[in-house]
Amino acid sequence: LLEIKNLHARVEDKEIIKGLDLTVNAGEVHAIMGPNGAGKSSLSNVLAGKDGYEVTDGSIMFKGQNLLQMSTEERARSGLFLSMQYPIEIPGVMVSNFLKQSLNSVLKHRGEPELDTIGFMKLLKTKAAALGINPEMLKRFVNVGFSGGEKRFETLQMALLKPEFCILDEIDSGLDIDALKTVSDGVNSLRSPQNAFLVITHYQRLLNHIVPDVVHIFADGRIIKTGDSMLAQQLEK
Repeated sequence: LLEIKNLHARVEDKEIIKGLDLTVNAGEVHAIMGPNGAGKSSLSNVLAGKDGYEVTDGSIMFKGQNLLQMSTEERARSGLFLSMQYPIEIPGVMVSNFLKQSLNSVLKHRGEPELDTIGFMKLLKTKAAALGINPEMLKRFVNVGFSGGEKRFETLQMALLKPEFCILDEIDSGLDIDALKTVSDGVNSLRSPQNAFLVITHYQRLLNHIVPDVVHIFADGRIIKTGDSMLAQQLEK
């Protein structure tokens, strides 16, 4: 699903990714752990196509296509999703409108019929209820006044858009135990043989809930060790 070879990337004059190799197959969950400043979140930004990140060497193939030649919008429509560590507020943009436009853009790209307002709202309420999301949140502006519910909203986006490759950038950041379990249960409900997850985290506690198939230790811009879920427990110790 995703194949990265000898990736080098920088921000301005600082090299942040220094020869990364990573292959993620459909049906797999990979976790990346490591210290602050190692380049974990920078990797997620490079994959998503964020401005300011320059790839200087290497390649990234997504579903057999050159990801680096695709715009951010093309990557999203093609099935790549980034759950942000710090989701931004978008005052004036209603949650329901934001999600309807996003979903119909993806459906159009897939060649599937777009949803009208009635069909969309029925689907939205079903997905939100399954994730334990308060219906009042759907009437607000995007991430405005969510009081810690931003990560649940990210999970709701994944449930609606059904991306094939999901990057979870420290989705456990700022969550208490109850919220962590709710978000993790939501993510686990989306796992399937057709998609894959890349989970970026500092803490092994998240991986007790979202159990990975493969764990990578990331330091100084590259993967220095790879193992199974037991590797996360060793790192925690």
